[in-house]
Amino acid sequence: EHFLFPYIQLDFEEAANLMDANRDVVTISIGDEDLKAKRQGPAGGFPPDVADDDPLGSDDKTELLAGQKKSAPFWTFEYYQAFFDVETHHVKERIIGSMLPWPGKNFIQVYLRKNPDLYGPFWICTTLVFACAISGNISTFLHKFGSSGYKYTPEFQKVTIAATAIFTYAWLVPLGLWGFLLWRNNKILNLVSYSFMEIICVYGYSLSVYIPAVVLWIIQVEWLRWCFMVVALCVSGSVLVTTFWPAVRDDNPRVTIAVIAIILLLNALLAVGCKVIILTHDFVPETGAILPTEIAPISILANVKLFQIIV
Repeated sequence: EHFLFPYIQLDFEEAANLMDANRDVVTISIGDEDLKAKRQGPAGGFPPDVADDDPLGSDDKTELLAGQKKSAPFWTFEYYQAFFDVETHHVKERIIGSMLPWPGKNFIQVYLRKNPDLYGPFWICTTLVFACAISGNISTFLHKFGSSGYKYTPEFQKVTIAATAIFTYAWLVPLGLWGFLLWRNNKILNLVSYSFMEIICVYGYSLSVYIPAVVLWIIQVEWLRWCFMVVALCVSGSVLVTTFWPAVRDDNPRVTIAVIAIILLLNALLAVGCKVIILTHDFVPETGAILPTEIAPISILANVKLFQIIV
């Protein structure tokens, strides 16, 4: 067996003679290096990390596979299924964050983290609808209780009215705001942009503070009701303003003021609408006035009399 060098071939004896003549020469053995590397192991006495052998970690593999997976079209159920896949503690954090806003904290950046959900907003709106209907029936009962000839009848129409008002606000207003921000972002490139689902998520969670306020409106004290409504307005409006202010602050000052004013105005209209739905009995006269249910029979009799005269 021989070592091969360029143009030189030496056997073991000649190599030994050369080593004896030059004892200061440092020799390197490939086999020894391999054995040394196996015996040495990782530094610090820690066990070898299996993930180091893989150039792509598990997180990178997951992201790579997710990137290769085709997203479902928006009109399919699979597209919206991802927005309902959320942990309970995430929903809890977002509800608490919407009820305890802090100046300078953007709800989208702090709580959503590019992962909006529709689970929380849907159940918050649904709970608010039934809270308005139930509180309205209880408030009517407490207001009319003890009156002569009063018989309690549930007002199921309050569920329909509350559902129409709340879900219209929670879906159509974010749609309009998203379209407006998208239009302004195309004109002014440095504006902050939000997705449609992020805006819906913010509006849905901003309504969570109205649920305890609506329940407290059962109390038959008018100034307390207005206090609860003002507190709910301030909390919900603070969440919306601190979230959408970065998206419009670099725009024209007039446009910025108009957008913030419209956001707060629509929020106030929803609060007033919920109060009217719950406390409709305060606007219905008990005696001495013609009720809307009596207008139709009177109108029919008048038309019959007019028809008889003409005939």
